[in-house]
Amino acid sequence: MLYGAQPARRADAQRNRTAILRAACEVMTSQQPMVGMPEIARRAGIGQATLYRHFPDRAALASGVLAHLIDKLERCVAAGQEQPATFRTALDEILRTQVTMRPLVRLARRLDGATRGRYLRRVITVLDGPLRRAQEDGRVRADLVPGDLVLLFGMVEGVVESAADAGQAVAAAGRSIDLALDGVFRPRPASSEAGLRIGKL
Repeated sequence: MLYGAQPARRADAQRNRTAILRAACEVMTSQQPMVGMPEIARRAGIGQATLYRHFPDRAALASGVLAHLIDKLERCVAAGQEQPATFRTALDEILRTQVTMRPLVRLARRLDGATRGRYLRRVITVLDGPLRRAQEDGRVRADLVPGDLVLLFGMVEGVVESAADAGQAVAAAGRSIDLALDGVFRPRPASSEAGLRIGKL
């Protein structure tokens, strides 16, 4: 019994951590001005003491959620690593997460510069391979480099912050994302698409 207790505790702790992160993502997708730790504990089905053992404050929670989301992004990109369309799918998901998870963005701003930089570098690294594959396939302009994506994130952030209310922010950011992606991606030539269709017949 003694030897079996520790793995069981670790499994319980991992389940609790996963439940907390899922609940935190739900709360951080809402339009609440602040992230309520009691609300996250309630949604996760745990006590507040358990929540604080995993994440002692909102900064630790924000860091955990960022790592969780980037882990998911890495898995999704790995699953589609041979597909040229993966870059657009991943980039679109990142930008729309930036728009919809405003409580997370606000908490992330309070993290120290080194921590923010580490997470940003992880995101850029995840996108590097898909970007190169999309460029090789002619889907993305050839002069785009991974560092340019930071500018794109900043542009979308500026649009969201300048909006008068949440609804306007979502609409304006959605439009800015579409315009930005149109500037990054190349339209597929009609002749090329026709050739693909003919080849399948």
